[in-house]
Parts: sequence; C-alpha cells; structure tokens
Amino acid sequence: MKRPVALFAGALVASLVTAPPAEAAPATGGVAVTVARFAAPGAATRAYTYDTALIAPGAVVVVVATPTRGGTRALLSVRGLLPDRTYGAHAHQHPCGALPTDAGAHHQHEVDPAQPSVDPAYANPANEIWLDFTTDHRGRATVATTVGWRFADRRAGSVVVHAQRTATEPGKAGTAGPRLGCATVDF
Repeated sequence: MKRPVALFAGALVASLVTAPPAEAAPATGGVAVTVARFAAPGAATRAYTYDTALIAPGAVVVVVATPTRGGTRALLSVRGLLPDRTYGAHAHQHPCGALPTDAGAHHQHEVDPAQPSVDPAYANPANEIWLDFTTDHRGRATVATTVGWRFADRRAGSVVVHAQRTATEPGKAGTAGPRLGCATVDF
C-alpha cells in the first residue's frame, strides 16, 4: 500500500513541474498535498510570498507529506524561484498568514522548553522537518526528507521558505534567515 502512494506523489510532482493545476490541498489516506502559486499576502490563499525579489508571485510550490512505517516523508518541489540559489525550508507550527510570523516557530517532535529553539539537541533535522534546497539554473528544485516520527495530536501547519541554508551550530541551530515565503499544508 505504501508504494502506490509514493508513486502517486512522484507522478504528481513530475506533472506539476511542467503544468501546475489550480491550487489544491487534497488530503486522503493520511497523505497531505499542497499545490499552489505564491502570491502577495493580499492575494494569497495557500502560498504567500513575503519577498517578491526572492520568491516572485506566480512561482509554484508543491508539498507532499506521507506517513511511512514509523515515520513521515516530506517532499518539497518549487518552480520559478531564483536560479542557482540556496534556500532554507522547514515545517512550521501554524498555517501561513499575511505576516511572515503567522506560521509560528518550527514544528518540533520533541519541543524545546527554551523558545526560540536554537539548541541542536532540539533544532535538528531528526526532530524537525528540514527541506533546504538549491535551485537549478531554471529556478527549480525538489527535495525530500524522512523523519522517524509521525504527527499525532500536534500537527505542523505550513512549510516556510527562508533566505539561507539552515544553521546547525549551538546558539544558531535551526535558524535560516528571513522568511521569504510560506505554503499552508494540512499535515
């Protein structure tokens, strides 16, 4: 049963890279899918751009989150961003909103009692969903990660794209610069 979901997600992303449909957010069988075009806060519904120089309105974002045996696989695909540029990206606590801070902090499986979390014991890619990526010469990228846990009573609400690759050193762990864009995902 898990293999057809993975094939579906792969086929969905492949088809969207060439011709994304209207915005969608179907959630079936535990799979969360967001397909959207980034828009300025006044016009956005599921994907917001907060810095139009780094994420242009109309750029495409696809997020697919799939439960796996004992974990969660998350895939992020983008099209229409700046070419040959590295971005940070993470699952955040809340849905996107007009303000970059509306998405809240990073979703953590085990929550750091000290917030904002910059302790690598909590702010790390095993305890959070990190999806950093570098676009190709056409401004496209696809990245995936698998964490060893599933969402339970606390679920993430979005994936936020940041200006820089995610830091890992103590005192800065999990930071990735300003929030450039946000895609609401029904994890």
